[in-house]
Amino acid sequence: MAAESEEMGLRERKRLATRREIQRAVLTLCSQRGIDKVTVEEISRSADISPRTFFNYFASKDSALVGDELELACDSDIERFIAGEPHGEIMADLATLIGQSLQNTDGDREIHELRRAVMKDNSYLFTMRMATLRNFEAGLQDIVERRFAADDPRLAEDPRALSQRALLFTLVAMAATRHAWRCWAEADDLSPLSAWVAKSFTELYTVTSATD
Repeated sequence: MAAESEEMGLRERKRLATRREIQRAVLTLCSQRGIDKVTVEEISRSADISPRTFFNYFASKDSALVGDELELACDSDIERFIAGEPHGEIMADLATLIGQSLQNTDGDREIHELRRAVMKDNSYLFTMRMATLRNFEAGLQDIVERRFAADDPRLAEDPRALSQRALLFTLVAMAATRHAWRCWAEADDLSPLSAWVAKSFTELYTVTSATD
């Protein structure tokens, strides 16, 4: 059983490495020559894969440029959040949940910088990337609603009020996350993105709770 688990872990690491190499190749080539002058065949050669393998990972050149859609943390982490863990304070718990959700991006500073440069010259890619963030945001709002409903059954009886409160907290959390992402991308140190999320939420809490 241990050997089987180790083999599955190895396959997953190889899959993630291939996925990252494809993104690095497409972003590098397109930043050097322009999107219209780069083909899937050239991307595949640069990533040392076949075009067929490319399409096993990405539906198109644009989807590889835009990158992976952000995924929420695993079910067990989500259920802990809804149950009021790990801190018992919703913004602190949101910081933890979002940090857990972004753990897979911790090693992708190079990809992030390449993508930002390509998007700067191709605004339609930015629009596509923002669409993936909206999907993440919508999923997060649903989880926050479940947390509020669990915390306050009376609020759960008013779906509109519940939705509006969850939307407010989700938007604030996403603003802090974007702040963390930008600071992480511009930082000289190699702290992981999840650490910057924690810093940004701490700063937010400090500012909003300050008293005269």
